[in-house]
Amino acid sequence: MEIRDIGIVGAGQMGNGIAHVCALAGYRVKLNDVSQDAINAALATIEANLNRQIARGKITEADRDGAMGNIQTTLRLADLGDTDLVIEAATERETIKTAIFEDLVPHLRENTILTSNTSSISITRLASRTDRPERFMGFHFMNPVPLMQLVELIRGIATDEPTYNSCLAVVNRLGKTAASAEDFPAFIVNRILMPMINEAVYTLYEGVGSVSSIDSSLRLGANHPMGPLELADFIGLDTCLAIMNVLHEGLADTKYRPCPLLTKYVEAGWLGRKAGRGFYDYRGETPVPTR
Repeated sequence: MEIRDIGIVGAGQMGNGIAHVCALAGYRVKLNDVSQDAINAALATIEANLNRQIARGKITEADRDGAMGNIQTTLRLADLGDTDLVIEAATERETIKTAIFEDLVPHLRENTILTSNTSSISITRLASRTDRPERFMGFHFMNPVPLMQLVELIRGIATDEPTYNSCLAVVNRLGKTAASAEDFPAFIVNRILMPMINEAVYTLYEGVGSVSSIDSSLRLGANHPMGPLELADFIGLDTCLAIMNVLHEGLADTKYRPCPLLTKYVEAGWLGRKAGRGFYDYRGETPVPTR
């Protein structure tokens, strides 16, 4: 089916980025959140990021105005019922995602495609809690969405070919590149990335290196644009821990055991940039390592 109207659940960092790229590509977007403050912040972020693209010569003012005009917002999940495609981008907790789908399903049209932006949770299991497992799949954008080129498309065991092709067409229209992944814990990107971050935390935990030396070593020694601990702070340490737990539980291999220091930071509420502290302290003008 041709996708024209896209509903997005969650106006946070991922949700507002997805709304941005979809609206800029000409889709009619309905952005939902339980908080009006979150919606207001999302709209401000989208406009600021569009203005940044204008300053870089990537888009025109007319493009920005058209994109902002394509976005409607709502506090009612039921208002997404008349869209062609729903992308759930809520917190990376399965209970929350499942509750959203259970509330949303009664309001959907028969042919609406349901997707989740989950970075690690089983697509097959999420789909089984809906009335349309054949029209359900993983639609995993990378962060920050307007800048990152990749989208992982993950089929559940029941996902049919028309659903996959419809989602692939959306990725192509967004000007992004799709990578097809099978429905195993953490898919492709996070299956590889998160154990690296976890190993960097172990390296810190065991005193092999400091925050600064670990990040400098990977930036300069492996030509990574960002050190693993800096990247963990950007992603959110709670998200990193959640994905490591999914890997550890789903694959039953001790190599995926979350580092105790990562757990300790999350217990302290030091979740990274969004909390003001993580492996770096962001409360001053310049980030300062916390260890």
